[in-house]
Amino acid sequence: MEMRHLRYFVAVAEEGGFTRAAERRLHTAQPSLSRQIRDLETSLDVQLIDRGPRGMALTAAGQVFLEHARLILSQAEAAADAARRAARPAKTPFRVGFLTGHEIGWLPKVLELLHGSLPDIELTIHSASSPELMHALIHGNMDLAFLRRDDAAPQLAFKPLIEEVLFLLMPAGHRLAKRKAIRVADIRDETFISFSAKYSPVLRRVIDDCLAQAGVSLAPAHEAETLPMVISLILATGGVTLLPAYMERLLPPSVASRPLLGKVPTITLALGYSKNNSSPLLARFIANADALYSPRHGRA
Repeated sequence: MEMRHLRYFVAVAEEGGFTRAAERRLHTAQPSLSRQIRDLETSLDVQLIDRGPRGMALTAAGQVFLEHARLILSQAEAAADAARRAARPAKTPFRVGFLTGHEIGWLPKVLELLHGSLPDIELTIHSASSPELMHALIHGNMDLAFLRRDDAAPQLAFKPLIEEVLFLLMPAGHRLAKRKAIRVADIRDETFISFSAKYSPVLRRVIDDCLAQAGVSLAPAHEAETLPMVISLILATGGVTLLPAYMERLLPPSVASRPLLGKVPTITLALGYSKNNSSPLLARFIANADALYSPRHGRA
């Protein structure tokens, strides 16, 4: 008895016939398949299949043999996979996180920077909020993240990448959408939508500081956790909000964005990583991180 006999028998049993198994699964001639099954039965000295004018059916012995044959084939495949994995050098895991939405601009640059190492690493990409990314970095579940710098996490190191300007977002039909640019003071009477301090603490602080410096006292009518939620609230209330530049490319036509006049507030995007992470790959990435926003690449 050989492994091919088991594969042929399982195929005949699962397809319910010699012809279907030969044509659909095994791509062999039906007479040849029949001989293989007879050889199997001869070697076992047991009839596995009843062959009748109306088709075939497994005997009691065939039913029992089928379960064992499936198990043997499964174990053989598992053994082959294990051998192939053992023959390959282990890949180094490297986990990169992105503040949701930033992967659009930065992931291609990350892949280019890692290009020479990609065959030897197991790269995992994850998108989340900055607090979630920081938590993953602190607990060793991520190697590197593109996120907002927050000095409340002394375990982490941050390498600033870019400063993103904030812009004003409103419904496309809003009265302020007729202007080319808007002063922060012009929104003092508007319904204001802001981000949750729990999910976007750094952005919330920048927005609150921006309003305070402009002498605008606005208590948010609603707080949102995500950009889709912000957009939904703006359209539902006719309100406005302030957003960082990268979000502008994620907007639907139902809303309008306008630049701010005067001293425009900015928010920092940084590379964050744990000071306790001793990964040589991480060290090389950080050492070459300036290439992410070199003149050749441009800025995200």
